[in-house]
Amino acid sequence: MKSSVAPIIVFVTGAVVTSACWDNWKFFFEEQGYACHAPTWPGKEAPAAALRAQHPHSPIAQNSLSDVLRVYTDFIAQLPAKPIVIGHSFGGLIVQLLLQQGTVAAGVAIESAPPLGVVVPSWTLVRAVLPMLGLFSSLQTTFLPTFAQWQYAIANGMPQSDQQAFYDRLAAPESKRTIRGALSRQARVDFRRPHAPLLFLAGGADRIMPAALNRANYRRYRHPGSITEYHELPGRNHAMLGQTTWREDAELVHRWLIKLPS
Repeated sequence: MKSSVAPIIVFVTGAVVTSACWDNWKFFFEEQGYACHAPTWPGKEAPAAALRAQHPHSPIAQNSLSDVLRVYTDFIAQLPAKPIVIGHSFGGLIVQLLLQQGTVAAGVAIESAPPLGVVVPSWTLVRAVLPMLGLFSSLQTTFLPTFAQWQYAIANGMPQSDQQAFYDRLAAPESKRTIRGALSRQARVDFRRPHAPLLFLAGGADRIMPAALNRANYRRYRHPGSITEYHELPGRNHAMLGQTTWREDAELVHRWLIKLPS
């Protein structure tokens, strides 16, 4: 990945948070010489607290998976070169969809939501994801995790003060249309086609996107000439981006990137 021009990273945000979740990672990779961008999802330009004040009647409710994906396809289209895309959670699914388009140089899917058809038996996943789907509620309203849901699904194992701090800084309303899009044909991936290098990172303590699900996702990729790698990181919950080990994890990604063929 060596070049006289700074390589570009586009960070792909997940659901129920804002792009502020990437602040540490952007700083780290900018220190390494990358040009970094973290586009916001439609309607999520404000700080998380302001977005929570709009719940449940936020315009975010109108977003679909296609709307969110378009943010990144349009942003990438105006870049001077193919970027590296790094996504977390639902953003990991979007990374995989971007690789299908052939418009990126490499992808990193961190604690990724799976494409259509990738499933594993997991009670913690069902308990964490089911409320987000809002199956018995209106699509005209947003989903916002309660602090208790956040503690269980995202910040488990952290001191309560850290759980609360992350919630206050990052938790945002989400479109149930977008979440349900992961269960539709919009989230379909052809695992046999060639693709740019793809790294999966799984959290060993992740409840909402457990390591077994990430591993199953990784194993579905079948093209023999494409680079696909998987690493499971012990002790990481779904808030991996902000845990005390975040720099260690970012360094792992950086080492993987610089080893890729030019």
